[in-house]
Amino acid sequence: MKIANPYLNAPAGAWLRGNLHTHTTASDGAQPIQKVVDDYAALGYDFLSISDHDIFTGEADYAKLDGHGLVLIPGNEVTRNGVHLLHVGADRLLEPHADRQQVIDEINASTGFAVINHPNWLVDFNHCPFPLLDQWQGYVGMEIYNGTIGRLDGSPYATDKWDRLLVQGRRVWGFANDDSHLPGADIGLGWNMVGTADRSVSGILDALRRGCFYGSTGVTITSISVNGNRIRVETAGADRIIAYQQVGREFANVEGASLEVEVPANARYVRFECLGRGGRAAWTQPFFIESE
Repeated sequence: MKIANPYLNAPAGAWLRGNLHTHTTASDGAQPIQKVVDDYAALGYDFLSISDHDIFTGEADYAKLDGHGLVLIPGNEVTRNGVHLLHVGADRLLEPHADRQQVIDEINASTGFAVINHPNWLVDFNHCPFPLLDQWQGYVGMEIYNGTIGRLDGSPYATDKWDRLLVQGRRVWGFANDDSHLPGADIGLGWNMVGTADRSVSGILDALRRGCFYGSTGVTITSISVNGNRIRVETAGADRIIAYQQVGREFANVEGASLEVEVPANARYVRFECLGRGGRAAWTQPFFIESE
């Protein structure tokens, strides 16, 4: 058994906290860009991407701001004509083609990468139907948690659709974002903890592409290690940890802050959910099981 460990090259103690889905008054947010940056800096964030709807925010825009030491990542939320998706690390505004595969292809031909937004938004829990997630190729990840959907119709969580992709061997990473629009209500709900010592746009984007990060709403993962066919996860703030394999099947759990498991012989992937009080949680990326 060979376990593909996305955290293999994570430097000890070097984790950066950030949000990739953020709105301002340039689109439908309630605050101007400087105030939004101020608010995230006050919470101690390390990086932030402004992703207004069909509006590119890049280096020239950030140069006009007081960034408070935040790494500011160019971005855009492709919105018109279909399912919403993030262009993280954008270099320009791309046409929001109704054919989202064309958009993803153009993103991959430029800079940055694509993340599918809030798949379970709306009254039918189906902003992004699974057949589209299954059909599209080349996107890096999907939001398995979107904080703002917690006050709207649908579910902020999308691990159900994630598991259906993972069982097929799709290397799709799970992101946790605010999708912030309102001050206070939408800020600091969910974030990504990225394992990199390179505090730069390129360093953060590289780690995100490799899956060297985890999503969180308040639980901190302090250690992730692989030894042979065993995986160990240690946390601060978790009261329960659950290990899942295909298709979202629980195979181990513990009432406590750490869990070590032996990977089942038939597992195609393994992932962990670390649950704390008050709805706080953290989600590891999947560990894919490869035949040697």
